Amino acid sequence: MWFAGGLVADGSGGEPSAVDVRVTDDVITAIGSAPAGARTVDLDGRLLTPGLIDAHVHLGLSSPIRAQFGFQLSVAEIAADIFATAGHALDAGFTTVRDVGGVDGGVVDVIAKGKVRGPRVLSCGPVQCQTGGHGYYGAEWEPTELWPEHHVPGLCALSLMSGNADELRRNVRESFRRGATFLKLCVTGGVVGRHDNLSDTQFTVEEIAVAVEEAAARGTYVTVHAHNNAGIRNAVRAGARCVEHGTDIDEPTAALMREHDVALVPTFAVVDQILGGESMDLDPATKDRVAGVRDRMASALRTARAAGLRIGLGSDLIGPHQRRRGEELRLRSELESPMQALVAATRVNADILGLGETVGQIRAGMRADLVAWQSNPLKDAKAFADPQMAALVVKGGLTVKDIR
Repeated sequence: MWFAGGLVADGSGGEPSAVDVRVTDDVITAIGSAPAGARTVDLDGRLLTPGLIDAHVHLGLSSPIRAQFGFQLSVAEIAADIFATAGHALDAGFTTVRDVGGVDGGVVDVIAKGKVRGPRVLSCGPVQCQTGGHGYYGAEWEPTELWPEHHVPGLCALSLMSGNADELRRNVRESFRRGATFLKLCVTGGVVGRHDNLSDTQFTVEEIAVAVEEAAARGTYVTVHAHNNAGIRNAVRAGARCVEHGTDIDEPTAALMREHDVALVPTFAVVDQILGGESMDLDPATKDRVAGVRDRMASALRTARAAGLRIGLGSDLIGPHQRRRGEELRLRSELESPMQALVAATRVNADILGLGETVGQIRAGMRADLVAWQSNPLKDAKAFADPQMAALVVKGGLTVKDIR
């Protein structure tokens, strides 16, 4: 069929054009003008974009955080929250997401099989964390060895703790056994944490290199949670390919990342989520930890852009309030432009995820992941943040939402 009668922003960054898009099965097969008599979907002047990609999601953290890790919720409720969040992502126009900690392989499988509505999911499985570092949410009195008891095999597994390089190697191999397709390490402290500070560095260069070695052996990569420059530089020197957050990136660190072709995925929406006071069931001290992070992250974005880094886009939303995933694009539009936000959430993210040959752009040969917008988000970026504005969502050639 042809998607006709609209404007197409193809994800390349070029100006939208009045062309039609032919889809055969699950692939885009032509860009041009629909011939007379062709089977068409009338876009009625709407803007058509590639399906959006969120490069930093936590589907497995869709329940109130402390309740989830305090054994206060049933497995059924946790599962219901995860699957609801996956559906909300699809309805907001996101056809691909990269889960950077929280879901186990079973969630990825049931979505891929079509048993549950959701975007295409790439997952690192459990995050690799230093013993007592960021990513550990057990009680103060709880022995580290009890932490895996919080996991639900096939559903959610937030993190694995490593005290040395040998333990990290074992945990990395265990993550791959569970179906991980890339790895994520926490190499600094974080905002949503109890046992660490943003200024902390975690894992040594030699330890990070163990994970990089194991990932390379499987033809994949390591991304790192990192806020401070010392931790980022450790990760870059060890061979990591991507940095999440990057709050305090300075010019020398950005230059080092550029030299090694390391990408950046900033995450603004979660900061606003925490500061906005939504009920996320977090430790009350979290608001104090996030003070100043947004301005510093905006400064880091400017520094990274000036250095010529590949800059993707991730929301990092956590807890039960993940319906407005497109808020990340709105916030990035304020800092740069709506078109830059769209390109980051399509072509650049696809490249960072290793999917640049199949998704992220509207051109012949690409997978048919498409979104038609009720209101043009390139003229008013608020449309990105409103799931109702994603009027038509197509994932792999199948219409998964249509409210035109």
